[in-house]
Amino acid sequence: MYSVEADKSKRLVVLSAAGRVTKEEAKQAAQRMRDILKDFAPGFRMLADFQWLQSMDTAAARHVAEIMDALTEKQVASVIRVMPDPHKDIGLNILSQFHYGPGIQITTFETLADALQSLVEESGRTDG
Repeated sequence: MYSVEADKSKRLVVLSAAGRVTKEEAKQAAQRMRDILKDFAPGFRMLADFQWLQSMDTAAARHVAEIMDALTEKQVASVIRVMPDPHKDIGLNILSQFHYGPGIQITTFETLADALQSLVEESGRTDG
């Protein structure tokens, strides 16, 4: 299952993946991401939460790349990932090299608490 949510006031997009993600679910998430990003100005942040991910169809990789391309096109400032088990990376690090530009800061945390703390700290730096 994929979930895509946004909070424009915080300039934040949140993508969550849980259980076994199918190609069709990834395709729907890519479309939802494009729809959400239509109204976002450059410089927003992305939180990708994979803490509950068990597995993902290999055919879903194409749609994950589409999500990355949509984020790059809309000029995402940073991508923060929650990935407790590096073995479940599902190729994100490799895809990132091809679909994110060098100016996009990518940070991976083992816990959601650490990722959220990073977002709070990053907000404090950009707001003040």
